[in-house]
Amino acid sequence: MKNDQMPTGRRMVLRIAAALGATTTVGLFASDRFASPGRTAAPPAPSASRAPGAAGAPGRAAVAPPAAAGPQAQARARLAPSAYRLQPMTGDGPARFRRAVPPVRQRPFLRMSGTGRTMVLSFDDGPDPRYTPAILSTLRAYGVRAMFFVCGGLASARPDLLREMTADGHVIGNHSWSHPNVTKLAPSAIRDELGSTSDLIERVTGTPPLWYRAPYGAWNRHSFEIGAELGMEPLAWTVDTLDWTEPGTASIVSRVLDGAGPGVVVLSHDAGGDRSQSVAALKTYLPRLLSAGYHVTVPRR
Repeated sequence: MKNDQMPTGRRMVLRIAAALGATTTVGLFASDRFASPGRTAAPPAPSASRAPGAAGAPGRAAVAPPAAAGPQAQARARLAPSAYRLQPMTGDGPARFRRAVPPVRQRPFLRMSGTGRTMVLSFDDGPDPRYTPAILSTLRAYGVRAMFFVCGGLASARPDLLREMTADGHVIGNHSWSHPNVTKLAPSAIRDELGSTSDLIERVTGTPPLWYRAPYGAWNRHSFEIGAELGMEPLAWTVDTLDWTEPGTASIVSRVLDGAGPGVVVLSHDAGGDRSQSVAALKTYLPRLLSAGYHVTVPRR
């Protein structure tokens, strides 16, 4: 059964079980380092995008300032520095041999700080050839970069979309290979899910991902530690558009505009179901955000 078709009660059981177990969900934390002055990070609800099939499930992205802002302004509009200092690769091995210097984070970043009127748009669960190209086209039209958290299973089938993201300057993050609830997996299985996806991204784009997002927004100690071993930092979100519920284009637009603010990270999806509403909503809220003076940014590597 697809997760976006899962009965509400079953989704609630999943969330409660994650909260009561040895897990850390994004809704429990407000990042001390990314929290913007004067704003309180709204706890995001776990995303219930579809469970991947054999091909895997997709991921989500973040965005950068319009071309009209100029390259210098774009360069200044960036996320806070990395919490981990990445050590060199060991020989010519794959991304799974990267290491991050402790301390390992015990909570995901939820927002940015110290960057003025900036926001991040992120898209999960892709790439999907039905919707991802349209999202890329809209971002390109406004000179904006985004952050896409991809699932290895789907990405392996459409490496051309990963290359297109890279060519447009978007940041590609790791959203696991098959979109499982990682809190239910053994550490070795978590390492396979994240490591295989990092390896794929590096083979296709030439650069391993530096960010990852747990499916369903469910994290635990092992996922934080293994993510750090792979040289990645955990990024959650501030505003959940709930677009996976297909609430209507107007509802998605309202959630983004109502939640807009300095340092906000917006969660949307470019796969995992019918994402035509997400595509249409982006075309409406993106120009409004830019007109309101927001810079839509991506983290710098």
